Amino acid sequence: MSADIPRQTTASRVTDRPRDALPLPLGLLLRQAHWRSATVMTEALRPLGIELRHFAVLIVLINRGPTVQRDLAVATGSDKAGIMRVVDDLERKGLAVRKTVPGDRRVRAVEITPQGVELCDAAHVATEPLTERLVAELGPGEPEQLTDLLTRFTYPAGGKT
Repeated sequence: MSADIPRQTTASRVTDRPRDALPLPLGLLLRQAHWRSATVMTEALRPLGIELRHFAVLIVLINRGPTVQRDLAVATGSDKAGIMRVVDDLERKGLAVRKTVPGDRRVRAVEITPQGVELCDAAHVATEPLTERLVAELGPGEPEQLTDLLTRFTYPAGGKT
């Protein structure tokens, strides 16, 4: 055992068992929730020929309109190389195009195509029943409460994330 690690702690032992008195710390619990929801979403999107990372970019493009890759990376929690691969995939599939930004020929904005909008609409329809499966264990009003809590947690009132 390292000299830097205390031999005894006064804190309760953290577990991943949901019914324990002290379940996973919040960050790990949110990660588990993300994995579960990502698995369900991936299952729903597979027949459409896209992945969750593609769908995330399409959603941003629908909400914001043409967006530079740097801002897409921030909005989707991706890195520059990852977002370039996703945009390359979307272009190959005819779901998005890169266009020159007026005033800066080095920068390209990504714009969703009509086929991208159509696929995004189909993805929403395909994911709805499976999304409902995610919250099936919750009681009346709890899915809305969960959405409200996660939204406030993700987008605090002060604007800091």
